[in-house]
Amino acid sequence: MRRAPAAILVLVVLVGGVGIGVLAAKGINGSPAASSVALASGSPGSPEPSTGPSDGGSPSPSASPTDSPAPTPTPVPTPVLAADPLDGVMVSPSLAKRHVVAVMIDDQQDARPQSGLSKASIVWQAPAEGGIPRYMLLFSEGTAPAIGPVRSSRLYFIAWAAEWNAIYTHVGGSPQALALLHSAKGKGSVVYDADEFRWGGTYLWRIKTRFAPHNVYTDTKHLVALTKRLGAKPLVSYKAHWRFAADAPLDQRPVGGTIAFAYPQNAIKYNYDRKTNTYLRSVSVEGKQVDAGTKLRIAPKNVIVMWMSFAPLNDGSTHGRLEAQYIGSGRAWISTNGKTIKGTWKKTKLTGPTLFFGPDGKPVTLTVGQTFVNVVRLGTVVTVKPGKPAPAPSPSPSPSDSPSPSPLGDVVGDWRLVV
Repeated sequence: MRRAPAAILVLVVLVGGVGIGVLAAKGINGSPAASSVALASGSPGSPEPSTGPSDGGSPSPSASPTDSPAPTPTPVPTPVLAADPLDGVMVSPSLAKRHVVAVMIDDQQDARPQSGLSKASIVWQAPAEGGIPRYMLLFSEGTAPAIGPVRSSRLYFIAWAAEWNAIYTHVGGSPQALALLHSAKGKGSVVYDADEFRWGGTYLWRIKTRFAPHNVYTDTKHLVALTKRLGAKPLVSYKAHWRFAADAPLDQRPVGGTIAFAYPQNAIKYNYDRKTNTYLRSVSVEGKQVDAGTKLRIAPKNVIVMWMSFAPLNDGSTHGRLEAQYIGSGRAWISTNGKTIKGTWKKTKLTGPTLFFGPDGKPVTLTVGQTFVNVVRLGTVVTVKPGKPAPAPSPSPSPSDSPSPSPLGDVVGDWRLVV
């Protein structure tokens, strides 16, 4: 008679359960040995779960739950954006078509700090009279909670506002400027006349914390509303005059660099900031120039200096007003991404755009964002100090120099990247 094997291997398969199979060795005496593989839902050495009815019948498989289909996520529509024609910023199509508003801003010492400069797409600055320059802010997609102090008009500023058929906001002006504004040209063929003498008290107002004539203020909300009152279209399909591109990569931007020049009553200086790719603006009175309405530092992406001929305006007054040769061409220095090139400007007619060209005669490409255009008289000295070349990137470590892997994995930011 043959002897029974010393041990019988029994493979128990759990059906419909949550565990895994257990390989057990049963001895001759029938007592179970310790499990060699732990149950997934239990601990090593746990008794084997029952595999079927106690009468020894075949085990019944557990009913599988009905698989419910996962809900289909609602697709999120991709927002449709358009480039703003004045600064290249991507905004909603309706905002990109918002009628451009121009506002004359005082630059006399008593008017500083001004409000609205940080939110304008383009800022023009040019001589006025008595050696005091004046600003004109062009608003497209930007929204300013306060704009001012608003001051009087000059014909050459109207010529730059006319490039966008803008709502031209001012408080009175020179006889030359008012003659144009009171004609059909001020009713939409060139610009839309938004004089405080007509619209003050509702769309412009005088604040009590400053004295006249440095106390007229407004904001974007009221000027957008005034657009309709003037009979202008709230939305206009503008064509961009200038080319824009994204910021240059950080490793292509220089370190430091300055641009400096002076109007007789205001010295201007820009310090290039590599990290933000902007030109931090300072003026002779405040030093660091800050928008009084937003508390933001004035820091355009692009700085343009253009030389132009100015002469006394023979308007029969003793105010010393000026006229400018705004139609024609001349020298221009264009600064963007921390670098300055010497080029030219050109404007062929009153309503035509002022265009800028590089030394090769081709249109320049600016960086997306705000542009300051500083118009200076012929003979004005402008000093540009270039920044230092961008630092060379650190060499990658050799495999033998690589540190041991971090238990935290790759850590970025101010921490060292561990590979």
